[in-house]
Amino acid sequence: MTFESPNKPQRMAAWILRIGGAATAPTWTPLTGRGLKSHAYIHSVQFSHHVFLNLHTLKFYCLPDNYEIIDSSLEDITYVLKPTFTKQQIANLDKQAKLSRAYDGTTYLPGIVGLNNIKANDYANAVLQALSNVPPLRNYFLEEDNYKNIKRPPGDIMFLLVQRFGELMRKLWNPRNFKAHVSPHEMLQAVVLCSKKTFQITKQGDGVDFLSWFLNALHSALGGTKKKKKTIVTDVFQGSMRIFTKKLPHPDLPAEEKEQLLHNDEYQETMVESTFMYLTLDLPTAPLYKDEKEQLIIPQVPLFNILAKFNGITEKEYKTYKENFLKRFQLTKLPPYLIFCIKRFTKNNFFVEKNPTIVNFPITNVDLREYLSEEVQAVHRNTTYDLIANIVHDGKPSEGSYRIHVLHHGTGKWYELQDLQVTDILPQMITLSEAYIQIWKRRDNDETNQQGA
Repeated sequence: MTFESPNKPQRMAAWILRIGGAATAPTWTPLTGRGLKSHAYIHSVQFSHHVFLNLHTLKFYCLPDNYEIIDSSLEDITYVLKPTFTKQQIANLDKQAKLSRAYDGTTYLPGIVGLNNIKANDYANAVLQALSNVPPLRNYFLEEDNYKNIKRPPGDIMFLLVQRFGELMRKLWNPRNFKAHVSPHEMLQAVVLCSKKTFQITKQGDGVDFLSWFLNALHSALGGTKKKKKTIVTDVFQGSMRIFTKKLPHPDLPAEEKEQLLHNDEYQETMVESTFMYLTLDLPTAPLYKDEKEQLIIPQVPLFNILAKFNGITEKEYKTYKENFLKRFQLTKLPPYLIFCIKRFTKNNFFVEKNPTIVNFPITNVDLREYLSEEVQAVHRNTTYDLIANIVHDGKPSEGSYRIHVLHHGTGKWYELQDLQVTDILPQMITLSEAYIQIWKRRDNDETNQQGA
C-alpha cells in the first residue's frame, strides 16, 4: 500500500480507513472540513468507515463523532505518508546491507525500489531512480530542512518539483514501506505541470531530454543561476570545458577563395570556457548493409574511442543552416559525478533513427586524466571514475522501453530495475546492453573500489 498526498497540496484530503476488522482498500475523500455536510461525514455514516486521516496535518479523526484519535499504533501510517531521516540515518545509508520487510510481507533494499509505470512514464522512472542513487543529491533531498525555507517568487510553481522530488526520495529510501514499490504519480504530475506538458505520463519521452530539463529545472527552482549561484545540482554534476571553434568557408567556393578567407579574422579559431551537466558521446555511424554472410552484425565501439571527442585534439564538423564549423573540446574540470549521454537517436525531417552500436566499457577504473589540459592535470588529483548507474533503451525509437542498472553501495551488488521489476544482475551483463545514460562516481581521497567487478 503506497500513500500519496492529494493532487492539490493546499487542499485537505483524507484516506478512509476501516479499523476493528479486516482493512478495506483505502479510498480518497476530499475534505472541505468535517462538518455535517462534508463528504467525509456522509461517507462515515453510509459505509461505517470511521477513521479519517487529514493529510495536511497528519491527524486522525473519528467521524461522525468528530474527535481526534491519539494512538501510537497509527504512527506507521503517518510515517509512510511522510518518512523522516536523521543525520545519522542518512550517513549510514550506504553502509546498510540489511533487507527491509514491507508490511505486505515482501522484502526489499531501501533505494532499490520499483516505480509504477502508469502508462508510458518508464523514461522518467529510469532517470528518477538513477538520480535517487547519487548519494550527495539523495542526502540533500532526504533532509527537508535543506530547502524548505528557500524563498521563491509568489506564484512560482517550479518549486513544486523540489518538494515532490524530496518526497519521492524519502519514499524510495523508506525502510518501513507498506509495499516494496512506490508510485511516482505525484512527482510526474509536477513534471507535467512544470514542463507545460513537454513531458507526459501517457506519452513516451526521451530520457536524455528529460534528464537535461529536470536537472536545470531543479537547479533554477533551488535558486541557482547560470553563472554565479550554485546549488546541490551543480555541486554534484557540473564540470567545465574549453570549446575551440573555427569557421569553415562554404564548400562550393573555389579553392583559391577558400584559402584567402582562411586568413580573415572571422575564420580564425576562437575559444570559450563553458560549463556542462553531462557529456554527449557520439557513436560512429552504424553500417547500412549486411555483411558477406548476409547477417546484420551489431557493431561495437570502446568507450575510450568515443571519449576522444574531449581530448582537445579531435575535431568534429558541425553544420548550421548557412555555415559550417570545426569544433574540438577539452575538459578543464571533472565533477564528483559525471553523466555520459550516448547519442543513439538521429532526427531528420521524416523519422527518428536509432543507432544500435554497443559501447564496450569497464564498470570501474575509468581514468579521464588524458582529457584534461596539462596545467589542469597538475591540480586535478582525482580523475578515476566507477559506474553507479546505467540507463538502457531497448527497442525502436518511438516504441522502445527503458530499464536501469544501479549499484547498491551498501552491498556492492548490481540490480536491474524496470518499472516494478527488481532483479539482481551480474556486472559483466551490464556492458551487453544498449547503454543510453550513465552516471559515474569519481574516486576521492584514495578510496578503493567496492564493487568487486
